[in-house]
Amino acid sequence: MNKKPNLAIVGATGLVGSTVLKVLEERNFPFDNLYIMASAKSAGNTITFKGKDYIVEELTEQSFKKPIDIAIFSAGGSVSQKFAPIAAECGVTVIDNSSAWRMDANVPLVVPEVNADDIKWNKGIIANPNCSTIQAVVVLKPLYDKYGLKRIIYSTYQAVSGTGLKGIEDLKNGLAGSTETVAYPHPIAGNCLPHIDVFTENGYTKEEMKMIKETHKILGDDKIGVTATTVRVPIFDCHSESINIELEKPFEIDDIKKLLASSQGLVLQDDPANNVYPLARNIAGKDEVFVGRIRRDFSVENGINIWVVADNIRKGAATNAIQIAEELIK
Repeated sequence: MNKKPNLAIVGATGLVGSTVLKVLEERNFPFDNLYIMASAKSAGNTITFKGKDYIVEELTEQSFKKPIDIAIFSAGGSVSQKFAPIAAECGVTVIDNSSAWRMDANVPLVVPEVNADDIKWNKGIIANPNCSTIQAVVVLKPLYDKYGLKRIIYSTYQAVSGTGLKGIEDLKNGLAGSTETVAYPHPIAGNCLPHIDVFTENGYTKEEMKMIKETHKILGDDKIGVTATTVRVPIFDCHSESINIELEKPFEIDDIKKLLASSQGLVLQDDPANNVYPLARNIAGKDEVFVGRIRRDFSVENGINIWVVADNIRKGAATNAIQIAEELIK
């Protein structure tokens, strides 16, 4: 691929799409030409990026006839299902933020710190994992490589920005005293909803099943026992996760801390005596994954508990997609 690719951002006017542009600018991502695409509703609007004005184009079946190398899609599953194959057929490499292609056996599901090599076998589409899975596997990968993973229990505390602008609207309105909702079946202000995405026949939500299946796919190991409970909480930004892990091999807690502190993309914040542990309000706007509260689980052999926090719109979506694009042009 050219050192400076031609780049398209699809769904540029949404919450994730606008963050993609922000992160591209911060990371000084190299490109030749930039195409901003969105639905007919947003077409014709102007977006300013790096001091230059770009007209938002309507996404159509002809959009990828232009000389585009990489397209980052953040426009939802139905758009990705329809337009990602069209783009791929035109020779574009699509990095897709929706759930449309994640479990397709022919599509790599990539977190660059974990499985960047999988990018090599893409056939024109690369899937960005679910936000809550991304931050978890960045921590799990070094543990998997050194100790092996027998079982994982996820309990998540997920910000309303994970639902997009409507989720933010529900929390803002709720904090102002309204009980009207546009995103959730119940008010989110002053509440915790153990209900993210729709319920499936087995009693789990789609979000919980995503975390289970995506963990297996990204780590390349279906034998790991994985279960999840995902909860929407009344904060705007950053997902927090309590992860209980049963390792295959014995360990010392100090060795676990040293391993995680030295691992790519991770920041260790673990000094409970001084009230130091990852906090959502401190991590919003950052690209790393933060880990702390690392302690032995005495109820099971080779068990540990950890607390993991990351910005779900950045590392959980926009930044991870751009890191994939950076790997593509290396």
